[in-house]
Amino acid sequence: MPQSAQEILSHLRSLANPENVAGMARFGINPNQTLGISIPVLRSLARQCGTDHPLAQALWATGVHEARILAAFVDDPHQVSEDQMEAWVQDFDSWDVCDQVCSNLFDHTTLAYQKAVDWSERQEEFVKRAGFVMMAALATHDKKAADSSFEQFFPLIMLQADDERNFVKKAINWALRGIGKRNHSLNQKAIETARLIAQSDSRAAHWVAVDALRELTSAAVQKKIAP
Repeated sequence: MPQSAQEILSHLRSLANPENVAGMARFGINPNQTLGISIPVLRSLARQCGTDHPLAQALWATGVHEARILAAFVDDPHQVSEDQMEAWVQDFDSWDVCDQVCSNLFDHTTLAYQKAVDWSERQEEFVKRAGFVMMAALATHDKKAADSSFEQFFPLIMLQADDERNFVKKAINWALRGIGKRNHSLNQKAIETARLIAQSDSRAAHWVAVDALRELTSAAVQKKIAP
């Protein structure tokens, strides 16, 4: 497997699939500098590359969609600085890059909870999305975290639930559902939060709440998290 960023980029370009790019665009993925390579292929490449922080920086700097996702797969979260997180989040221009970076790299850093809070209060579309994706990713991946780590997110979810932007409201909904599926106690608090949000006059907030309640109160979820 080639190891320099430019060699990897050449390899990625050889795998480009314009038809896939068109399909991705229909799902709201920015087609700019996008090659149309699937996530399983990128994960396979990442396994061949191994963990490599300098390589991740170089791949990100190319600006190529798939190279940036690959960067998240090969970077070392222990070497990720706050400056890097702030620089990369400002570069987010597509929901899938945002989600892959946040749920494969940033959520494993020591600043994950802090950035989830900070970014959820920002106004830039993909920065705000990143904050809520971080909440959802942490709810799934941080198995040992105390409930209090997630309870702090409920007021933020309530505060921002009226954001009408599709990529933001879907991430808010994801965060609420993810937290509410951790255990019975958080499930009850998530349901309570959703019911309060549902009282809003905002169409976005109403959708966030009703969609979340549908899953959080479902028999399947209740059976899974039963005390």
